[in-house]
Amino acid sequence: MGREITYAIYKGVGNYICLQKMNSEEPDADGEIMLGISSLEKDAKRLHEWARKPGVSGDRDDAPEVDRRVWAANSVSGRECVGADKCAFGPQCFAANAKGKAQTADVVVTNHTLLAIEIVDSHPILPERDAVVLDEAHEFMDRATQAVTEELTSARVLRASAMARKFMPGKLADAFHKAANDFHESMVDYGESIRTDFNAQGRLEEIPQSLESPIRKIRESAQAITQFMSADDEIIDTDILAERARVKGAVSEISTTAATLLKLGDGFVLWYEPTFSTLHLAPLSVSDVLRENLLTQTPVIATSATLTVGNSFNALAKSIGFLVGDDLNSDVKDGEVDPANVQMLDVGSPFDFANQGVLYMPKHLPEPGRDGPSIEVLTELGELIDAAGGRTLALFSSWRGVEAADAHLRKVLAELPIKIFTQKRGDSVGPLVEKFAKDETSILLGTMSLWQGVDVPGNSCILVAIDRIPFPRPDEPVMSARAAQADAAGGSGFMQVSLPRAALLLAQGTGRLIRSVEDRGVVAILDSRIVTKRYSSVLLNSMPPLWRTSDKEVVRESLKRLNEGL
Repeated sequence: MGREITYAIYKGVGNYICLQKMNSEEPDADGEIMLGISSLEKDAKRLHEWARKPGVSGDRDDAPEVDRRVWAANSVSGRECVGADKCAFGPQCFAANAKGKAQTADVVVTNHTLLAIEIVDSHPILPERDAVVLDEAHEFMDRATQAVTEELTSARVLRASAMARKFMPGKLADAFHKAANDFHESMVDYGESIRTDFNAQGRLEEIPQSLESPIRKIRESAQAITQFMSADDEIIDTDILAERARVKGAVSEISTTAATLLKLGDGFVLWYEPTFSTLHLAPLSVSDVLRENLLTQTPVIATSATLTVGNSFNALAKSIGFLVGDDLNSDVKDGEVDPANVQMLDVGSPFDFANQGVLYMPKHLPEPGRDGPSIEVLTELGELIDAAGGRTLALFSSWRGVEAADAHLRKVLAELPIKIFTQKRGDSVGPLVEKFAKDETSILLGTMSLWQGVDVPGNSCILVAIDRIPFPRPDEPVMSARAAQADAAGGSGFMQVSLPRAALLLAQGTGRLIRSVEDRGVVAILDSRIVTKRYSSVLLNSMPPLWRTSDKEVVRESLKRLNEGL
């Protein structure tokens, strides 16, 4: 090109510190949560000191690690942002500066979520582009689904109500406050009513009768506030303008979500999540909107180490909107890109998997049940870790599995110099992985967030153990609804939905072992179905081609030799 290629990183507004909110003398509902809690106040002080340093990005990924409540008190959503042109801190705004750099860069690096929001909302957020490269494309369907999933929680509604009452006390705010409290009480009552009724938990066919009226009142009262705040008042004070934008944005989000829930129609799945007392609404499929708003508009390159299921690209290509197989009929308008014009290429791997690693598939273990890993699986895991001298990443498909393994291994490994790092609910993955990588004889036990993206080359990880084939749980609302839809259409929910999902996750999990050409080790799948079931060939053909064995002694001796040689 004759010049240096420029690039910029750009994310959604909520990923950057809001200087106006950080410097506001009057804390809003988010800020008031921190008052009097010393640990949160210390986190806030560290974050503020960092944000005031010259040259910092304001990006959450670059900031000191702080409690999520502290971040919420110092950031805003896109709807809550008043805009740099109306804000006293506009010239210094981290989000606006990142956007400005993105507008002039040759290459813009963003995340799946922001791209998905732009595609689904059909509203330009990112700069115009000549092409889109989707890295880790196997995750894009899930990220797009998450980006457009509506959530209505008591906490969000009560927060918006508190913000409205503080900014504009009066009848409208009082009505919203009452509706918010009524909704909160109804959600608590509903949660109690289904606590022991497992058939009523998870996916819902319609909004529960006891929640419909409270949701309707929330929508009406929130809509009234939004309409009132849309009047063109002449407000000059930039602090008041910013607070008004935050209040209006928070209340507007509640109004929109409530309205969407009340319009529940075909093509969506609704469910209640009891842990945080939340109603969720997600689309069954995002492939049509991805095709219409992305694939027909811009050439797309989708890349990943795990794009195939059973040696075929079709399942993943279809999930993100490409037309392949039986779906080749496309109505392409002038100037559009043809989503059926797909070229698929497997470029292979720089690793010699068959000589660098072993895939251990024990036939003698019982099939997994619903109660977490069996004692046989836990015993086998302990013996393998002993042979490896630690150096193990153990991946589980549930928190119950992590907790059972932690309790068992702390007993059987107590006399050995092996440190155990165990992921806890809500833990940040990065620091855990860093500790595991630094301590070469440690083990790390974790759940689904560790199956992908963990990169620990070298001596710290010579064994990756997987407790079971990661099929979607029967109570997982979106996946179970997609499987049911496939069954109803005359297909197979298991073959079209559950098996491809398990294959992709298993490929990602086994891929944690060989991270460089020097790495050696064992992947142990402690689920006999990987050998005994007819569908096992699809799973095995989706994984790195390690040398395979079911001989326990061969595997233990291999691990011992590897450990002794380190």
